[in-house]
Amino acid sequence: MKLSVPMYPLLMGAMLAIASWLSSCVNPQQVELLERDQRRLRSDMNTLHSDVDGFRATLADTRANIQQMQRELSAIKERIDETRVQVGRQLGQTNREGDQRVKNLESRLAKLEEDARAQGETLKNREEELKQLRDSLAQAQQKPASDGFAADFSLAESDGVRRDFESAWRVFENKDYKAAIVRFKDFLKKNPKSKLAPSAQYSIGESHFALREFDRSIIEYDEVRRRYPQNEKVPAALLRQGSAFAELGEKLNARLVLQELIEKYPQSPEAARARQRLKALE
Repeated sequence: MKLSVPMYPLLMGAMLAIASWLSSCVNPQQVELLERDQRRLRSDMNTLHSDVDGFRATLADTRANIQQMQRELSAIKERIDETRVQVGRQLGQTNREGDQRVKNLESRLAKLEEDARAQGETLKNREEELKQLRDSLAQAQQKPASDGFAADFSLAESDGVRRDFESAWRVFENKDYKAAIVRFKDFLKKNPKSKLAPSAQYSIGESHFALREFDRSIIEYDEVRRRYPQNEKVPAALLRQGSAFAELGEKLNARLVLQELIEKYPQSPEAARARQRLKALE
């Protein structure tokens, strides 16, 4: 059985008492042996005390080291948790930004596709209108002077009228629409009664439409109907007027104009196209 440190003083006291008692009963040689054992015991006790103090100091250092390690581990854990949160936020932000960029690109693509379809439809309509204008011009050139122009023009004046119109028309075909507007307006000012006047007025509306000046083109198309109500260009002007309203996003006005076209000119080619446009506007 091991003795704890506090019991050693008691033991020594007891041994000293025993030694004193024995000193009266034993010879000097025995006393010397006992004293030597006592000195060795004291030395062992001092060594033991020193070892205990060293152990206590070591234990205190160990505890301090363990506490320091615990603090460092806690700090590392906190940094890991913070890093996880930051990485999660960054990943979330990156994903959100990526999703938004994809949505923006999809929206732009959809708009580009819509614009491409609208431009394709506009180009198709313009080509048809140009063909009609070419046909009208060819017919006017082939008719006798008394049919193609007003009766108060002489043959020389009719040639001049045609040249003026052809000059403006070439500018229009070259897509110099602003210059074409000026040329056609000059033509109307000089030749208000010409058979080509409705085509000139219609071409002014087409030029504004090509410049995407839809508000102005609506007014010019309406001038065709107002000035030349019996002319064959009126259905075409109504059709293009409806398209201009649609380009401005005014679907109600577009439908009203297209319905008027269908009601007043049900057998015209423009009426068939107006019915298709109405379906697209639904």
